[in-house]
Amino acid sequence: MPERLTEMLMDTWTSLIILWITVLPSICMAPMNQSQVLLSGSSTGLKRLTEEQRVLNRSKRGWVWNQMFVLEEFSGPEPILVGRLHTDLDPGSSKIKYILSGDGAGTIFVINDKTGDIHAMKRLDREEKAEYTLTAQAVDRDTNKPLEPPSEFIIKVQDINDNAPEFVDGPYHATVPEMSIVGTFVTKVTATDADDPVYGNSAKLVYSILEGQPYFSIEPHTAIIKTALPNMDREAKEEYFVVIQAKDMGGHMGGLSGTTTVTITLTDVNDNPPKFAQSLYHFSVMEDVALGEPIGRVKANDLDVGENAKSSYDIIEGDGMDIFEITTDAQTQDGIVRVIKPLDFETKKSYTLKVEAANVHIDPRFISGGPFKDTATVKIVVEDADEPPVFSSPTYLLEVHENAAINSVIGQVAAHDPDVSSSPIRFSIDRHTDLERQFNINAEDGKITLATPLDRETNMWHNITIVATETRNHSQVSRVPVAIKVLDVNDNAPEFASEHEAFLCENGKPGQLIQIVSAIDKDDPKNGHYFLYSLLPEMVNNPNFTIKKNEDNTLSILAKHSGFSRQKQEVYLLPIVISDSGNPPMSSTSTLTIRVCGCSSDGIVQSCNVEAYVLPIGLSMGALIAILACIILLLVIVVLFVTLRRHKNEPLIIKDDEDVRENIIRYDDEGGGEEDTEAFDIATLQNPDGINGFLPRKDIKPDLQFMPRQGLAPVPNGVDVDEFINVRLHEADNDPTAPPYDSIQIYGYEGRGSAAGSLSSLESSTSDSDQNFDYLSEWGPRFKRLGELYSVGESDKET
Repeated sequence: MPERLTEMLMDTWTSLIILWITVLPSICMAPMNQSQVLLSGSSTGLKRLTEEQRVLNRSKRGWVWNQMFVLEEFSGPEPILVGRLHTDLDPGSSKIKYILSGDGAGTIFVINDKTGDIHAMKRLDREEKAEYTLTAQAVDRDTNKPLEPPSEFIIKVQDINDNAPEFVDGPYHATVPEMSIVGTFVTKVTATDADDPVYGNSAKLVYSILEGQPYFSIEPHTAIIKTALPNMDREAKEEYFVVIQAKDMGGHMGGLSGTTTVTITLTDVNDNPPKFAQSLYHFSVMEDVALGEPIGRVKANDLDVGENAKSSYDIIEGDGMDIFEITTDAQTQDGIVRVIKPLDFETKKSYTLKVEAANVHIDPRFISGGPFKDTATVKIVVEDADEPPVFSSPTYLLEVHENAAINSVIGQVAAHDPDVSSSPIRFSIDRHTDLERQFNINAEDGKITLATPLDRETNMWHNITIVATETRNHSQVSRVPVAIKVLDVNDNAPEFASEHEAFLCENGKPGQLIQIVSAIDKDDPKNGHYFLYSLLPEMVNNPNFTIKKNEDNTLSILAKHSGFSRQKQEVYLLPIVISDSGNPPMSSTSTLTIRVCGCSSDGIVQSCNVEAYVLPIGLSMGALIAILACIILLLVIVVLFVTLRRHKNEPLIIKDDEDVRENIIRYDDEGGGEEDTEAFDIATLQNPDGINGFLPRKDIKPDLQFMPRQGLAPVPNGVDVDEFINVRLHEADNDPTAPPYDSIQIYGYEGRGSAAGSLSSLESSTSDSDQNFDYLSEWGPRFKRLGELYSVGESDKET
C-alpha cells in the first residue's frame, strides 16, 4: 500500500510539472507571438490579399492573420488572453472599433472593441470542440462604417492530457486450445484515448499485463495477447482471468491509465485416451432372455469433452462373439452388451468376452502419446430357466385322402422339455383353429386322427394349431401350426359346364353346327381332365342329330338333315352321357334342349315361337312399330290444330270488366281546370326539400277508397290561386290512401345545390304580392320570357 501511494504521488507531481512547463511558455510568449503575428504590416510579402482586395486594387492590407491558440481546461481568476487584433489604419486614436462574430463570440470569446484584445471567458474542452471559427472587422466608431472587409480566423484549443484510456469493448472473452505452443494468438484488445493523437504523447498508449502472468503475455503497442507457457492442460485448469492496462504518455510516469479484464478459456483437444473404470465385468442372464435385450453396461471414461470424448465399443475376442454384441449409448457413452442369438443353459453355461473402447476422433498431434483405446474383460453367466416344450419341427405338413375312414391316423407331432429336469408333455388341439372338430389328437403320443369325413371339393386345406403343455408347469406352453392337405379321390361325375339351350334354324343344312358344349369335373386328377361323350344306347341311331368330340375336350352337336319345322316340332331333347378318366370312372347324363327357330338367310335367329306364323306375311316387328309411331304423330298434330282454332276464335274486344289503366299512359288530358280536383294530385309537384313530414306512398291501388270530394262551384276570377293550391296540397298530404296512380315523374325541380334554387313558387311561404320577380330578367336570355310573364301578372294585379 505505501508503494502504491508513493507511485500515485509521483504521478501527480509529474503531471503538475508537465502542466507548468507546457502552460508557462504559452502564457509568457502569447503577447509576443501575437504581436508578431497580428501586428499590421506594409505591402510587403507579409500581406495576404483576398480576391475582394485584388478587385479593389488596394495598395495596403490592413490585416494579417494566423491561427490563435488557447490551452484547454485552463482556469484562473481572470479571463485568459487569447490574442490581439490590430489594423494599420489605427493611428492610435479611439476612432476605430473592433467587432467580433462567429463561433462563441460574445459568450466564450469577448473582444475589447478599443484595443482588439480577445479573451476566453470560459474553460474550454478540446474533446468537446477542438477549434472555433470567428470573423473580425474594424469599423469607424462614429459612423459604424467598415474600414476593412471582414476576415475569418481560427482559434484552436491546445490539448492537455486530461483523458484516461478506455476499453470500450471490454470486458473481453477469448478462447485458445489447450496444449498450445508458446506465442499462440489468443485475442487482441483495443483502448481509446480522447486526447489529441497528433499533439504530444497524450494519446500514445502502451499496454501491459497486471494479472495473468506467467501464462499469457501482451505486445505493448499492438495489444495482442499470446500464450506464454507451453502445454497448458484444460483438465488441470480451464479458465484464466487476465487484467490488461493501457497507459498514455507512451507509458512514462505521469500518464493516465485504464484497465480491462480478459477471461480466457482453454478449449478441449483430444489428448486423453478412454479408460475403463474396471478391468473385469461380471454379468448374468437368463437363458430365455429376448433377443436384442441389454444384459449389461460397461463404461470407458475420457477426461476430454464433446466430440473428443466419444468412444466406440467392439468385441475383439471371446467365445461368444457371434452370440453377443456391444453398442454405444450416444447419451451416456456407455457400452451396452446385448444378446443377438438364443441362449441355451443346457448347451453352454458361461461366456468370456474381451471388449475394446477407442476414441472416434483422434488428434494426429498426440498419436505419439500412446494408443487412444483401452480393453476390459466381460464374463457372462447363463442361468437356467424353465423353458416351454420344443417341437421336433417348427411346422408340420400332413396329407390325407378325402375318403379316409373315421378315426384313422393322419399324422403325428412330437415335442420335449429342453430343461434338465424334463417334464412329460401333453398335446391338444386349439379348437379355435378347428371349429368343426374334424380332427382329434392323442394327448400322450401326439397322433392326429380323423373325426369327421373330409371333402376335397369343399375344403382342400385345413390349418390347425397343436398345443404342447408341460404337466409339471401348465404355464409352459408351446404351439405349432399343422397344415393338412386333403388329397383328391374320383368321387364326382362330370357334368355340363353350364345350362345349354341350342337353337336350330329351319332353313339349316345337313351337318350344320348347332352347339358346342363343354363339361366340368369337381375332382382334380393328377394328369388333368379327359372326358368321353356318348349318346344313350337307345339314342345311338338318332335320326336328327349326331355328336363329334373335339380336341379341346369339348363336344359339337350337328344336324343330320334339313327341313326342320317349328309347326311340326318346336323343341328336341338330346341326352348326352359324359364320363371321366378316373379309377374307377364316373359318368353322368345331361340333357341338351334344342329349339327350332326361324332364321335369316345369314343364319341369324329371328323368332323361335310358333305364334309368329299368324302374322301377315312380310310384316315384321319393326314395321309394326313404325306404323304405331305414325299414328301417335297424327294424334299429336290433330290436338295442336284444335287448340290453335280455339285460341283463334276468342274475341279481340276487351271485356268491359277488364281494367287496363295500369298499362296505358295518356298524355292528351288537358284536365278540368280549377274545378277538376280528381284529374291530378298536384302534391306530386311539391319540392322534396320543402316537405316537413314524410308520408310513405306506394303506387298501388288502396283497399279502402277515399271518398271523392264534392265538386266545388266555379269561383270568380279574383280567387287567390295560391290559396287554392295550398288547400289542395294540404288535403293531399293528409290523405295516405290517394297515391299518384299515373306515376308521372316531375322534373320541374332544379335540384339541390343549384344557384337558381327551385323554379317553382308552390313552396313559397309568401303571397304573390310579396314577391318581386324582376331578378328573373337578370338570369339571362333563357329566363327573359319567364320574367316578362311574371311582371305582367303583377301589373294586372295592381290594376
